[in-house]
Amino acid sequence: MKTVAQIKLPIEYEMELFEKKFLLSMYSKVSLLNRITHYVVNRKGKQMRPMFVFLIAKMSNKGAINDRTYRGASVIELIHTATLVHDDVVDGSNRRRGFFSINALWKNKIAVLVGDFLLSKGLLLSIDNNDFDLLKIISVAVREMSEGELLQIEKARKLDITEEVYYEIIRKKTATLIAACCAMGAQSVMADKEEVESMRQFGEYIGMAFQIKDDLFDYGTEKIGKPTGIDIKEQKMTLPLIHVLNNCSDKKKRWIINSVKNYNTDKVRVKELIHFVKEKGGLEYAVSKMKEYQKMALAILQQYPDSTYKESLELMVNYVIDRKK
Repeated sequence: MKTVAQIKLPIEYEMELFEKKFLLSMYSKVSLLNRITHYVVNRKGKQMRPMFVFLIAKMSNKGAINDRTYRGASVIELIHTATLVHDDVVDGSNRRRGFFSINALWKNKIAVLVGDFLLSKGLLLSIDNNDFDLLKIISVAVREMSEGELLQIEKARKLDITEEVYYEIIRKKTATLIAACCAMGAQSVMADKEEVESMRQFGEYIGMAFQIKDDLFDYGTEKIGKPTGIDIKEQKMTLPLIHVLNNCSDKKKRWIINSVKNYNTDKVRVKELIHFVKEKGGLEYAVSKMKEYQKMALAILQQYPDSTYKESLELMVNYVIDRKK
């Protein structure tokens, strides 16, 4: 399997420069803030989002990018980081990427304020440079992410999720940010409207596949950073479960809903439920849907001439499907 380092090769220089620009974009005169943002930057993840911005911009514009591309990637990363900081507060999570979360080290009040600071920094980076087109892309994404999270909470109360509602939740919650990265990359080099929309669609397909892959981890035996059955414990309705729920007898349906609602912390019952979902083809169904999205994303790339950037994006699509965590 290809690694993230291999995918990053054609934009290695840009990513190094981006890191410096990103750190500068977070600067504050308040030393506590600088200490915290420094902590955030030094514990970065794979940085797939800025990678999408640079690879798409370069593929769209024959390898040429500009300051807007760097600002677009920084805005995405600033606002994405803000949402992660707020998410950890909302979820009461003490860990992020294997390290202590900001709320664990500095408490909730500071974490919320840091999230607000990062959000405002992202908005101002666009406004100060008249990048209103880029600001619109990320603002729509933030609105949709919030709606997706709230829709999931609303539906978790009744567990009455159809497949259509599930796709709507993951489109808003997960896919919309990756779609924004891809649209941002094209828009930063002034691609035409059709191309920006095409790249947004490309990102959305990858995001959908990414989330379905995450759902599948809940049923796996591999060590992937989250324990098996955690989605069930949190009463999250994932695609394998929804498919089985909508294709079994009423008696079994009642048993599944009762298990998720009232026995989600009972390890034996959760194990039984996972076994039932596997037995009834829930995983195979989810894998087939994930591969459909993969296929649609790759089809969009085929419209472009061959380049190292296109190749890296193809690797990225396949990495999303094949990753082990």
